[in-house]
Amino acid sequence: MGFTTKFYMADPHFGHEAALHWESTPRHFGSTEEMDKAIIDRVNERVAESDLLFILGDFAVSNDAEYVAHVFHALRGRKVLILGNHDVDNKGRVKPALVGLPWDVPPVHAMETKDGGQRLYMSHYAHRVWPAGHYGSFHFYGHSHGAIPNIGRSRDVGIDCADMDFGPRRFEQLIKGME
Repeated sequence: MGFTTKFYMADPHFGHEAALHWESTPRHFGSTEEMDKAIIDRVNERVAESDLLFILGDFAVSNDAEYVAHVFHALRGRKVLILGNHDVDNKGRVKPALVGLPWDVPPVHAMETKDGGQRLYMSHYAHRVWPAGHYGSFHFYGHSHGAIPNIGRSRDVGIDCADMDFGPRRFEQLIKGME
């Protein structure tokens, strides 16, 4: 296979009514259906079928397996899920609505990859230290919805962060201006 373009985002929260009303990062949509459609549209405007789409947690809050599968299949790209708090039950098991989906690799809690010749560590949660961080690797996370400031080579890639515009971004876009 030739070169693959990678995209990154966190916290789509598909089907999550409460996401429309968060004080810190309100999502100004009229309904969850409108929000979900806007996120799907922005993903599909940027991502091709052969691209890798890394989703850094909280894919869907809905327990409706049919709806979750619909949203999954509506998104372009080969999808990789880094598990977030809404992707697992209270015993840490991947939620049934997510288990049977054809992820590019099985969902995991953290993952390392390379992009643009650089090491990248991904987790749903922000880390103060991460593998090879002291050697210049980067760290992408979600969960905080922009509440934790980006520091050094670590940043929030939640779709509700201002520069994300409710869709994924490429590595070079995300690291622009970082130390």
